[in-house]
Amino acid sequence: MIPVIALLLGTISARLAGFAGVDALDGWQMSVRAGLAGMLLLTGSAHWGNRRPDLIAMVPERFPRPGLLVTLTGALELAGAAGLLISRTAPYAAVGLALLFLAMFPANISAARRRLTLNGQPVTPLPQRTAMQALFVAAAVAAAV
Repeated sequence: MIPVIALLLGTISARLAGFAGVDALDGWQMSVRAGLAGMLLLTGSAHWGNRRPDLIAMVPERFPRPGLLVTLTGALELAGAAGLLISRTAPYAAVGLALLFLAMFPANISAARRRLTLNGQPVTPLPQRTAMQALFVAAAVAAAV
């Protein structure tokens, strides 16, 4: 739920800054890009912090080298966040992130079915996680077009 809050608060804060006169944020698309970038800084940084072992455990067993996959997805999230903030690369970054969100969803399904924990708390139940993932994909699509 924290990523959803970060996305929404980041987007709303950016939009308010646009209303207050920050020309770069004077529009919903750039505000969504800023909110999504903030969320990705939060989620991407978790790939190297205390939650790393939990994220590695979330990777379904059929995928090789789960530690490498967690590192790769974290790096892609951080690169995507940067890409969203550069006008020329933002549409490409947003499409790539939408695809990344879809590619990572099986790990969330697996974690929910196996009743894993993240930072000592149960992972988000599958119905809520599906809604969250749909929101993230929709935000990325909105950032792209």
